[in-house]
Amino acid sequence: MCEKQQLGGLWSTKERTCLYLLQYKTTTKHSLLQIHAFMLRNYLDKNKNLAAKFIATCSTIAVKRFATSSDNANDLIRHARQLFDHMPVKDDTFISNTMMRAHLGIRQYEECVDLYTELRGNVGLKPDGYTFMTLGKLCALSLDVWGSQQVHDLVVKEGFEHDLYVSTCLVDMYAKLGKMDCAQKLFDEMPERSLVSWTTLVCGYAKRGEMDNARMVFDQMPKKDTAAFNAMIDAYVKVGDMSRASSLFNEMPEKNVVSWTSMVDGYCSHGNISMARTLFDSMPHKNLISWNALIKGYYQSKQPDEALKLFQELQLEASLEPDNVTVVSILPAIADLGALESGNWVHQYIIRKKMNTATNVCTALVDMYAKCGEFTKARRVFDSTPRKETATWNALIHGLAVNGYGNEAINVFLDMTRSNIKPNEITMTAVLTACNHSGLVEEGKRWFKSMQDFGIVPKIEQYGCMIDLLGRAGCLDEAERFMDDMPFEMNDIILSSFLSACGYAKDVKRAERILNKTCEKGFHNEGNYITLRNLYAQDRRWVDVEEVVGVMRSKNSRKEVGCSVIEVDGHVWGFASGDRFHPQWLAIKSMLDMLLIDMKKERNA
Repeated sequence: MCEKQQLGGLWSTKERTCLYLLQYKTTTKHSLLQIHAFMLRNYLDKNKNLAAKFIATCSTIAVKRFATSSDNANDLIRHARQLFDHMPVKDDTFISNTMMRAHLGIRQYEECVDLYTELRGNVGLKPDGYTFMTLGKLCALSLDVWGSQQVHDLVVKEGFEHDLYVSTCLVDMYAKLGKMDCAQKLFDEMPERSLVSWTTLVCGYAKRGEMDNARMVFDQMPKKDTAAFNAMIDAYVKVGDMSRASSLFNEMPEKNVVSWTSMVDGYCSHGNISMARTLFDSMPHKNLISWNALIKGYYQSKQPDEALKLFQELQLEASLEPDNVTVVSILPAIADLGALESGNWVHQYIIRKKMNTATNVCTALVDMYAKCGEFTKARRVFDSTPRKETATWNALIHGLAVNGYGNEAINVFLDMTRSNIKPNEITMTAVLTACNHSGLVEEGKRWFKSMQDFGIVPKIEQYGCMIDLLGRAGCLDEAERFMDDMPFEMNDIILSSFLSACGYAKDVKRAERILNKTCEKGFHNEGNYITLRNLYAQDRRWVDVEEVVGVMRSKNSRKEVGCSVIEVDGHVWGFASGDRFHPQWLAIKSMLDMLLIDMKKERNA
């Protein structure tokens, strides 16, 4: 094949067919292997442009798969590397850059460096601007500060220090490494700056939270693009300054979906879910990230029912499909609602879309099934999870714990330690919760003491679990000593928990003392007054009952209304104590009245 053909001047029909297949028809490893076989059979593997395109296509598919299966991604890049290694000539800068970027795409940093070193030393590769941009990105991603200086020195040595694209890449490299002084110095020395150069520096300061410097550079920009606005808005959102974020958002001449989504996410993160929804509804175009942000926002705002409604709306969007982030966001909301029917649907969707190898997805499924009481399904998902992380074990232990299966939860914890998975604070909280809900006092003491063996310093959450455990078991003296001796200031949750334990034990004097302590610390929990009121009522101390009720009235205290939910035909219904807002309230009341009559008949029979 002549050199002209190699460069694409006169390509044969088979070469054009191969290029077309790589550009438009290749989406799987199987199809790639078929195309490679076609190339070998027709002696097309020596065409450097086709080989580069083949490697680039391997890389594109590998990057998409890397998030869910690093093994599949590694196989693809390994295959691309075999093709590259068998090429008779390896000093072609374009194809070498392509192979280096393929390694970089799935975070094979060492392989990328080794390849460059080999080509530079053994083959005599002449690097170009794209080579240096690849190396700069490599240093930034791998946080290689020492390597970044080497790359910069090499850029100067090879005469690329005034190349606009290379210089901008180096500014970005230093910014991502947190060396803003180097980034600023390099930026100041650039003879020519593009809009991307300015935006890169703004992003560098913004991502480090240096908002004064970021704003100064932003204001100096001769022209501001959408990316610069978005970087500033995102930074203001992250530092919690929604006022400045909103001001910049309103100043933007052109907003894109990133701009809108940043604001939606910001309002969600800072508790203003109604404003987030208003912006979401106003968006001219929504992508999946926008939907995911609001679904997660509803869950974080303790509105799981709204999260589920929004998820159901998303399913009606023909152009969008839920991804890993979506299912990981909605499964906790489903767990809180106990909406098992919806959970089963999501599980089937996960299997259909082959997401069931992702550890975070499997962990969310285990958590959902465990919290819904479906322990057989939770265990089945847990056992089929390819790579179990600490969070995966925690989900199963916690699910068993809160449903009263204390011994089973501890057995799972023991399996975890035998599997050489190191527990963390969340694990120990779940174990102590299991002991608490099952009354395993001695087990709880044992595991609390063993935390130091795992290198974990107990925090107030673990102390709270122990105080609650001892209190529920009637060991009030020990619980109070534990509370007084802990190296933390007592909070409202611990004091309220202990006061409830005093209620179970009918220890009025201790309850009075603890209530006084909560008042001294400025804690005003309505449940505390109700506990003491009930204790007085049990002793028929009606004057004291009235006194407590009077205090509650003066503080405008009201007991939080009880609420329950039930899922029927995929729809979640909520019922609050005393409400009459359900559309079928009359029929429900009639049925309850009939049940009450039947129960009275049974009692009197």
